[in-house]
Amino acid sequence: MMRFTGRNVIITGASAGIGAAAARRFAAEGARVVLAARGRAGLDALAAEIAAAGGTALVVPTDVSDLHATQALVEQTVAELGGIDVLVNNAGANARGPIDRYGADELARVVAVNLVAPIVLTRLALPHLRRSQAGAVVNVASLAGRVPLVHEAVYSATKFGLRAFSFALADELAEAGIKVAVVSPGPVDTGFIMDELDEVPDIVLSQPMASPDAIAALILDSASDGKGERVVRRLGGYLTTLGYLFPGLRRRLRPVMEARGRKLRERYRAGA
Repeated sequence: MMRFTGRNVIITGASAGIGAAAARRFAAEGARVVLAARGRAGLDALAAEIAAAGGTALVVPTDVSDLHATQALVEQTVAELGGIDVLVNNAGANARGPIDRYGADELARVVAVNLVAPIVLTRLALPHLRRSQAGAVVNVASLAGRVPLVHEAVYSATKFGLRAFSFALADELAEAGIKVAVVSPGPVDTGFIMDELDEVPDIVLSQPMASPDAIAALILDSASDGKGERVVRRLGGYLTTLGYLFPGLRRRLRPVMEARGRKLRERYRAGA
């Protein structure tokens, strides 16, 4: 399939994991990809890989928590490529553990990266998305945005907020023909989980681990068809819905799920 031929796609958090996998897939389907993340080395390596495969990649090192940097990202994309067709808000941050372990500035950064940045970037990109014939925004949320997650309270709050923003904006922009979608994965086999395996709550690891490429494939599907939300894995979606609607049931099931998560953690640790 070549669903994105000639389209300009900004991807935040593009240096590794889901973002890098999405960049490869968009480029393979004909898109010109704009790679945004804080670390230049990873972006340059990915851009070289995409170019070697015949694709086009623009590297724009960006700290999305810096509002001036997000403005510069949009401006450079438009100046060099002529417009924006798809925005993928994928960059993420977390503060795992009890909330009083962290300073106010650390917690504020999680909110800035996970929630403020997608809102601001979408607003900055919106005039260009309106001019596109196929404008789309895809926000990468989490199962933690579908059910409250102990020891990831701020992360969970930002992902709830990102889902609400996505659903409301989808209705707001429907008449303009701009698609707004959200992808909500459970644990994904990236450094975001594996580099902090001992800090990840047991209940998170009770769900099957997905691959970055599997999530990337759903991001492209969402940018193409605008389906409101895709959840990975489907069973996790059902469980989080039940847990949100029936808090008492969630509390009763939690010890069982945490025990499963502890067992799977040991498997992941042995595999690593």
